Amino acid sequence: MEKHQFEEKISQYVDSNKLLTREGRIIVTLSGGADSVALLLVLLNLGYDIVALHCNFHLRGTESDRDEAFVRGLCKRLSVALKVKNFDVASYEQQYKVSTEMACRELRYAWFEKERQLMSAEVIAVAHHSDDNIETLFLNMLRGSGISGLAGIKPRNGYIARPLLCVNRADVEKYLLDCNQDYVTDSTNKVSDYKRNKLRNIILPVIKEQFPEAETGLLRT
Repeated sequence: MEKHQFEEKISQYVDSNKLLTREGRIIVTLSGGADSVALLLVLLNLGYDIVALHCNFHLRGTESDRDEAFVRGLCKRLSVALKVKNFDVASYEQQYKVSTEMACRELRYAWFEKERQLMSAEVIAVAHHSDDNIETLFLNMLRGSGISGLAGIKPRNGYIARPLLCVNRADVEKYLLDCNQDYVTDSTNKVSDYKRNKLRNIILPVIKEQFPEAETGLLRT
């Protein structure tokens, strides 16, 4: 998929699902990874009024600081307004008796919503793509969520919008290559200790190898 085709596909998806408008400010959640960097570039190139938010959870030592430095440099080069927040995940875990994964999720979404209200922003755009949707479908089925879980990830849920659900990870990486844009990689993505990582790194590759059309069928489901 060429650069202009990628952006056009996102534009059509956004319009058909009424995810964003040209009048409102859009918050882009920017980790520095490939998905969020692609989201930032696409919305910027499509002419939306955007501001980026970056969370530093300080869970990966110097790698966390590397991510923040990369995001700061990227936003400075692109003249995109950026806000960064540092979190004490361990204290939150202890106080609310939740896992590290859940603590990070709750902390970031609470901050995103707080900033949305302060900025009077229209939506919070997150970078989930179709591969994430397939993983969520499997996780929901394994948890026994029933019909509601078979819906996967919604294009928009309240103030959360997902403009990249119509493309996959390979499309994202090809787009960034065409844009000559680098990104950072979270080393923990390769560690299969979380359920989602086990699906992503072990189970789904085998399914796709044995059933080449699996992605199309699962997304249709």
